[in-house]
Amino acid sequence: MARMEMSAIPASLVVPAEVSAEACCELGLLHASGRAGAVDLVKAQTWFNIAFARGSARAAAHRRELALEMSRDEVAAALREARSYLTRH
Repeated sequence: MARMEMSAIPASLVVPAEVSAEACCELGLLHASGRAGAVDLVKAQTWFNIAFARGSARAAAHRRELALEMSRDEVAAALREARSYLTRH
């Protein structure tokens, strides 16, 4: 597997491990609304899942609502990404 130096990753993409549940929920809203670029429902759902796992009740409502607009494969991909993030952080 290729290795990547941390300096090659833009600082805007690096998320500290101690990010709060509410900050994760806000990241989800950014991706869901397109304020972070193009609308990305999988990334939004991923952040809502992470926020929910960290105790955000607001994220629970957002992820339920967003799941209605997503395919089963998209929801599964978001769950995989969230699990992967949570095991690393």
